[in-house]
Amino acid sequence: MKRHLNPVSFAAVALCLAAGHAAAQDNTLRINSFGGAYETAHRKCVITPFEKETGAHVQVVTAYSADAFAQLRAQKNAPQFDVINFSGGQEIVAAAEGLLSPVDPKKLVNAADLYDFAKAGLAKGEGPAYSVAAIGMIYNQNSMRTPPASWKELMNPKLTPHLVLTDISNGYGMLGFLMLNKVEGGDLSNIQPGLNAVKKLLDGGATIVSTSPEIQQEFAQNAAWLAAYASDYAYTLTKANLPVKFTQGAEGTPASYITTNLVAKRPNQALALKFIDMSLSKNAQQCFATELRYSPTNAKAVLPADVAAGVAYGASGVKGLLRFDAPTIEANRSAWVEKWNKTIAKK
Repeated sequence: MKRHLNPVSFAAVALCLAAGHAAAQDNTLRINSFGGAYETAHRKCVITPFEKETGAHVQVVTAYSADAFAQLRAQKNAPQFDVINFSGGQEIVAAAEGLLSPVDPKKLVNAADLYDFAKAGLAKGEGPAYSVAAIGMIYNQNSMRTPPASWKELMNPKLTPHLVLTDISNGYGMLGFLMLNKVEGGDLSNIQPGLNAVKKLLDGGATIVSTSPEIQQEFAQNAAWLAAYASDYAYTLTKANLPVKFTQGAEGTPASYITTNLVAKRPNQALALKFIDMSLSKNAQQCFATELRYSPTNAKAVLPADVAAGVAYGASGVKGLLRFDAPTIEANRSAWVEKWNKTIAKK
């Protein structure tokens, strides 16, 4: 005997299945992270606590900022990320292109505790900065008893043979170069003063490298005393038992803002906002500072003395942060790299 499914029952089953699928979708977030030690810290400081608190599942795609931005652009009609993290200023361009949603600070419990610079672009769709990689000077404290207090120390001829410069194809290297250019009298419309300084330094015996591990090698094996680079990597060298410290220059501290952004055209923005909010919490930021030496953007974050010494910390520490205009850098990057390569080829 055949059994016929009641149409009402069939509809009810279909509705339940659809509701179950929607619930699963609403309880899952897809984000990017940057791999390696960063992703390990990201999971410890934000992702795992978020999953435990909300019962949600976070799918992590390892993608650095430039690659994540390229994916976001390619998927603009059907984006796959719910939250996207950037460290190179890509949120400014992405927001202008309508790829990110504006964020109402009233929907973020922790927004009120952020320094103003960290939330300045929310209404435009630029996500809040939840950490900062501060670019300053890494120095060998055994060789330099007095910490360098000024970016002009990079031009000290007594230090030149022990100076490490980083290629501007490296993001941190670009920021360090732009600061050198600034103190030498240049700006984003004129990088020639910086290029002239680089040529002089290379002629005086400075070393140029392209990657972070090469910096470690120079300090470990080749008597490097000084390099313009980031607070997080200074900590990496410290963990490798090298006698280095990080310090900020009096003229300002170039900053790489690490932002967490709400992707437009996604169905579960409420859950995404909860994730963003957790990234802004003092606990998450204290964790990032401890694990990687990133500077907190939450004014209520409290750091132990040894951690605070390695970052831009507190109102006085972040006061000196400066951010070079990311769209201008991107528009000129290729031309600047070409000029840089010609300069270092003539050393």
